[in-house]
Amino acid sequence: MGDRHDRHDVDVVVIGAGQKAWIKQCCCKLISTVELGISGIYAAKFYLDIHPDCRLVVLDKDHFVGGTWNSRRSYDSFWTQWTVGNAEFSDIPMPRPSEEDLYFEFFKAKHTTQYLENYVDQQKHAGKTLRDRIIFGVKVQSVHKIDGKWLISTEEEASGTLQIFHTSKLMVASGLTSVPSMPVLPNKESFGGPIIHQEAFGSSDILSSPEIQNITVLGGGKSSADMIYAAVKAGKTVTWVCKATDTSGPGFFFSPKGKGPYKNAFQIGMTRIAASFTPSFMNGETRWTRFLHGSKYGVKLMSSFWGAIDKETRKDADFEGRESLQGFEKLCPHTPIFWQNGTGGLLNHADFFDIIAKNVRIYCADVLSLDKGLIHLHTGEEIPSQAILCGTGWVPSLQFLSQDLCIELGLPHLRASEPPNEQKLWAQLEITADKKVLASFPQLADPPPIYRKAVTLTPYRLYKHIAPLRDTDNATNSGSIVFIGHIIVGNYFRAVQCQAMWATAYLDGKLTLPSFEERCQEVALFTTWNRRRYLNNGERGNWMSFELIGYTDCLLEYLGLSSHRKSWFKELFEPCVASDLAGLSKEYVGKYGCDATENTRTDTVKP
Repeated sequence: MGDRHDRHDVDVVVIGAGQKAWIKQCCCKLISTVELGISGIYAAKFYLDIHPDCRLVVLDKDHFVGGTWNSRRSYDSFWTQWTVGNAEFSDIPMPRPSEEDLYFEFFKAKHTTQYLENYVDQQKHAGKTLRDRIIFGVKVQSVHKIDGKWLISTEEEASGTLQIFHTSKLMVASGLTSVPSMPVLPNKESFGGPIIHQEAFGSSDILSSPEIQNITVLGGGKSSADMIYAAVKAGKTVTWVCKATDTSGPGFFFSPKGKGPYKNAFQIGMTRIAASFTPSFMNGETRWTRFLHGSKYGVKLMSSFWGAIDKETRKDADFEGRESLQGFEKLCPHTPIFWQNGTGGLLNHADFFDIIAKNVRIYCADVLSLDKGLIHLHTGEEIPSQAILCGTGWVPSLQFLSQDLCIELGLPHLRASEPPNEQKLWAQLEITADKKVLASFPQLADPPPIYRKAVTLTPYRLYKHIAPLRDTDNATNSGSIVFIGHIIVGNYFRAVQCQAMWATAYLDGKLTLPSFEERCQEVALFTTWNRRRYLNNGERGNWMSFELIGYTDCLLEYLGLSSHRKSWFKELFEPCVASDLAGLSKEYVGKYGCDATENTRTDTVKP
């Protein structure tokens, strides 16, 4: 690490995805990201729309734009989980991919990569593009607040130069898929081959290396499935190992096909009528939702609806009847699809199940230890392997924040470190909230038997999933910090566009907030519901598999914006698309104003 220390004063800092990073002293507004993905890009862009002359800096540990979708992490068989017309921001449409890169309107991820690369070059404020404001290759080491200013300490990866940024506004868009969770593999130093996480898969030479023929993939979710499919297509001999203990089981893999007038399953999920089929406060409390989720007949109807989807999904896979090389039946999910208790996703290949069943040996076992070119399982079985790929999930990307600051800001922290008064506060609030959850959604009182993972961290406790709850002059946040993209949703483009507008209004002091007590009650209601609704996944307090439309409607209603609304019939049955939000920027400026209109974008910009 170098001895040089630079200081920079800026107005706003945006922190992207990453672990510990380098510090640069700047008097600026900072958006901090570990990897500059969808969240950081739009958070910075919209803030500059409203404050075009502000000194805004974006920190990115990577050297490529896009976060999960950047060119370093991409590979040819990596596809999106969203469709044409939704994988874009409302101001600039994404060019339609060629037909060979489309599958039921889903497309290869490289098109999202190129779209984001172009987007940061097309956005220009005060003579500088968004790319001009990004500092690549830096690691955020720590974040503190002193005398009303945020101090972001960073280290430049290449030179070791230390820098400190001083800023009055901080946007943390570090994402949920930026810091790999690597499994414990005893004696891994003896293995002799590469052991990499899915995060590094795209930049590796594993598929092209003639020395590597036998590959083992760990993990039962979508990222594992994607790597396995790619490896088989590359001619490798592949083994898939799913954990036997401390797991929610293999993920669900849905057919992308649509029904009736809808081209694909994603379109169906982007309608408000489909959104209302899940028991959620995000959908509002109407006669319709009370009937579906609060009445005897409605609950029975919804049980049949979700049961039919579950049955059809399992039938498509044919876990028990499909001819397989070994162990295909072990991929059968442990929990009904309604509960979303595991991982999974939409299929991007028509031959996926056939390829896996006929070419992959599947084990449900725990890794006991490694030896030279060998994996020992707890079952006594041994797997010869020359490379190990880990689709084993992610850890929180907030390591640059201390435990005390996480407690203060309402971010996940060790339950054992939570002060007794905080524990008592949330315990009391959640008892009251749980009664309301079960009174509103009685079906959530009777989940299926599952393995309950040990919970060591508190859930996210952010107001509207963006802002810390404590907002007084003496608190560490005092309306100067927001978190963008720290949620699990089906389409981040729509989510972060709405989050960025709400966050900007919040940082500018334009919003009237409820009392501290009311905000705590709302957060407790969500985290309690989340735990009931999504079981192990819901323990995180940020899981919204089916709540995207309701959540974004909630944010826009709070802001008093309505240009995205349609006639009642289209409102219910027409899929929401990115262009629906095209008028929101202009509407926002009309309601809340901006520093200058000359450089502010309010209309759709053509690529």
